[in-house]
Formats: sequence, structure tokens, C-alpha cells
Amino acid sequence: MSQAQPNKVIYGQTLVELGERNPRIVVLDADVPRSTNTYRFRDAFPDRFFDCGVAEQNMICIAAGLAASGKIAFASTFAVFASMRACEQVRTSVAYPRLNVKIVATNAGVDNAGDGVTHQGIEDLAIMRAIPNMTVLSPSDPVTTRKAVLAIAQLDGPVYLRLGRNPSPVLHEENVEFELGKMIPLRDGDDLAVIATGNMVHEALIAAEALAGQGIEARVLDCHTVKPIDNAAILDAARATRGIITAEDHNLIGGLGGAVCEVVSELWPTRVRRVGLKDCFASSGRDYRELLAHFQMDAAAIQAAAQELWSSNGVHALSASSARCATR
Repeated sequence: MSQAQPNKVIYGQTLVELGERNPRIVVLDADVPRSTNTYRFRDAFPDRFFDCGVAEQNMICIAAGLAASGKIAFASTFAVFASMRACEQVRTSVAYPRLNVKIVATNAGVDNAGDGVTHQGIEDLAIMRAIPNMTVLSPSDPVTTRKAVLAIAQLDGPVYLRLGRNPSPVLHEENVEFELGKMIPLRDGDDLAVIATGNMVHEALIAAEALAGQGIEARVLDCHTVKPIDNAAILDAARATRGIITAEDHNLIGGLGGAVCEVVSELWPTRVRRVGLKDCFASSGRDYRELLAHFQMDAAAIQAAAQELWSSNGVHALSASSARCATR
């Protein structure tokens, strides 16, 4: 698997693979099977596929009923609808009774550029990781997406798995070790640490290469599981480096950056700079990379945050550029 592909395509292909192995797998969708790629499972196993229409709340309740009957239910729609329109049903009907429902939400974040603000789920990680019993994932590339889908099928309990819309370059070898709750190191370095999730892992690697050219060696960690967070990896990064930069295609409040800050504040206080959407809505755009650059969420923004952290040498003042929301 060497070609860049949307992670949601890998999700659809892996669903079919799971369906062939396990007759307990059922798939639900909310009228967007082409976009989520669940149509692949529908075409292969029409008797185990349920299109619930534009009724996300109902879809989650049906998935809960199927799981209570012994099925492994995968329910998919856009991240913005899975996390907000159906939030009460996810909380009360799935998470509270710890049912075996896998909510795989696509078109998340600013990555969903062309659909505009109403369809850019920028709050979903914060919402889902605040729900008890919920495991939350955000894989970075086709390899980790496939491994994540296979892994959650084996996990007995509620899961929220977040996927973007655009093609993702392959960042990992096929044989990379994947374990829920364990970050994957992609680059070594003891000057700074960059912890990234989802499509921002690629941006983090670009930034780390640029920093190396300036004599700053930054380790890059792929945080594919946002909850439970890998405390050990964060603690090691805090102890071994002069600071941590987090990167996420999500609001800065409550997402990966917040999770990392929670850990270091309790276990090993260190300086952290967060790269993400600065508590504002983004905007529509033809190219999501243009939006990442405009809202200071791309590799250049990660590099700038790292440089500021490196040069501050213990100064904890927040820079003006990291405090503001870019004007739309």
C-alpha cells in the first residue's frame, strides 16, 4: 500500500474484509454511504447493511439495539453529525450501557474544506473523549486506518473513530506495530517533541525535517488513540525534551492538545505549545491545505511553534500569533 488514499476508502475496504471473516459484523449509515465508503459493505453484504436515512439519532439507537442483540455494529456518518446531532444517543444508548458500537465518523475537521463550516467537525474529539467508556481514535494514514478498524472490531465496547476526507500519504510501514492506546514514534529527537494526530501527523513530519535543518531535532509521535491517551509516551517526551508541541485538525479546546496538557500538568509539568484551530470557525475552501495555512495549522505553523518554544528557554508567555484566531 504505497499510494496516498483517503482513509475513509481504507475503512470501506476493511469493512468488507471484516464482513467476510465475521458474520456478526453489521454496518449502518445515515444516507451518505458513498462518502463514508460503507457502500462497499452494502454491495458485498446487503442483508447486513442498514441505511437509516438522514436520521443520525435513529441510526445510533438502531446500532445500539443490534449490539444488544449480539452484533458488532459499525455506524457511519460525517463527524459533525455523529458527535453533535446524535450526541445524546451516543452517550445514553451506547456509552452508558457499554454496547459494542463502533462510530466511524468521516469528513472531520478543516480537512473537509469544500463542505464549509457547517460540515467541518472541529469539536468532535472534545465531545467524544468527555463521554465515559468511549475509546477515541484518529489514525493518520492508510496503514494505521486499516489496523485501527481491525483493532476496534476486536474491542468489546463503544468506539469513536475519526477520519478525514482527503487522500492521506502512507507514513508507516505495513508491519508497523499498532496497539490501542500506544503512540507510534515516527522520528527520533531529544530537543523537542511533536505529538500529532490524524492528518496533522504528516504536517508534523514536514515540520520536523525543516527544524532539523536548523539544528533542532524533534521527535514525532503519532497519537492515533486520543483516549485512552498514552501517558507513558507523553511523560517520556516531557522528561527527555525541552518542550512539547501538539498538532490537531480540531479546535484547540478539548482535543489532543488539551489531553496532553492534562497529563503533563499532573505528572511532569513542562512547556507545551498547541497547534490547531484557535477556538474559532474556519471557512469554506477549495483546498484544505490552503485553509490549514490560513488558520496557522500547517507544517509551517508547527515549525513556528517549535521555534518559539525552543527560543523561549523557559519563558511561559504565550506568543501573540498563537493566541489569536486568523481573520477569515
